[in-house]
Amino acid sequence: MARLGNISGKEAVKAFHKAGWEQIGQVGSHVVMVKTNVRVNLSIPQHKELSVGTLRALIRNAGLTVDEFLSLL
Repeated sequence: MARLGNISGKEAVKAFHKAGWEQIGQVGSHVVMVKTNVRVNLSIPQHKELSVGTLRALIRNAGLTVDEFLSLL
């Protein structure tokens, strides 16, 4: 399993977009993404570096594994 770290919010949005998630808007400093036929919305903070716990939660909510996510970067 690869290590997570030093991934910005902007990079995370690009990776989730490659996985089929679409940006529907922004609330404050958080980008909101949705995917067809998935009941979960992703709210990705636009920080220079996302904490590992936040990133793991986003990956889990998106239905991806860490390795799948890292391959999208």
